[in-house]
Amino acid sequence: MSKSMLRQAKITPHRSGARGHSDHGWLNTYHSFSFADWYNPQFSHFGSLRVLNEDRVKPKSGFPTHPHRDFEIFSYILSGELTHRDSMIAKGREDGVDADKFYRMHRGDVQFTTGGTGIAHSEQNEHKSDTVHFLQIWAIPWKKGLTPRYHTRTFDEEAKRQDFVKILSPLKAGEDATAQEEKDAVPTIPGTIPIHADLVMSAGIIAPDTEFSWTVGGGATQQTKRKVYVHVPMTKNGRARVRLDGREEAELREGDGAFVEGVSAGDKLVVQSIGEVEAEVIVLDTA
Repeated sequence: MSKSMLRQAKITPHRSGARGHSDHGWLNTYHSFSFADWYNPQFSHFGSLRVLNEDRVKPKSGFPTHPHRDFEIFSYILSGELTHRDSMIAKGREDGVDADKFYRMHRGDVQFTTGGTGIAHSEQNEHKSDTVHFLQIWAIPWKKGLTPRYHTRTFDEEAKRQDFVKILSPLKAGEDATAQEEKDAVPTIPGTIPIHADLVMSAGIIAPDTEFSWTVGGGATQQTKRKVYVHVPMTKNGRARVRLDGREEAELREGDGAFVEGVSAGDKLVVQSIGEVEAEVIVLDTA
């Protein structure tokens, strides 16, 4: 068993049972942070992280066209398929359409939206029989009034079995990016999706009796003081389990998360897989 390397850090589990939960029939959703009709002042936000919903949407249903504004919103697909449609793209008219306006997402896909001055889109499960399971995550941008944008990218499954794969990193040009730099959308970490926030997201799939190490800050930030949120999605019928920083009191089961505070860029957070099966682990690292 690994020993604690982050003795100065405070690690507070956020148990699955403490999340908000709503079952609307077509949608079964869990809220790690206050959302919609569920409000808990203990869980309002964590750094720039504002929303983490674990959603299951039944076939032939979903979120109809709706607006977003001034949030960075991203979907991480765990299983099934989820179809994004820009408000201007009608079903059956996908041929020749820019992929940012129409995209049928599957496992490994991440779609990112800058709400900015305002966008409208729909997220539907158009599959005939399979439920889609995904994480919907929102971050607070470093400023309002940004130009709305979409980015969609696939992240390799096998790479996630070797180490944490970085998915999002801050826009390299920063808060004062020019219109051209916004259009170029160059992330701080090559191969990631650029986000308008001091936030790095990564994902790993950790085999039993194996450990991954997350370097706080992801090498992408000058902000020394950091905080990290770790989430274990419900993908293995409860058989996956992890331990953070070698601490028995920081053991997480599926659906659990953890707040890691009092850490600095460059610190190493060790995540051990101690369950019966591999554990999928999401890391959200923020200032």
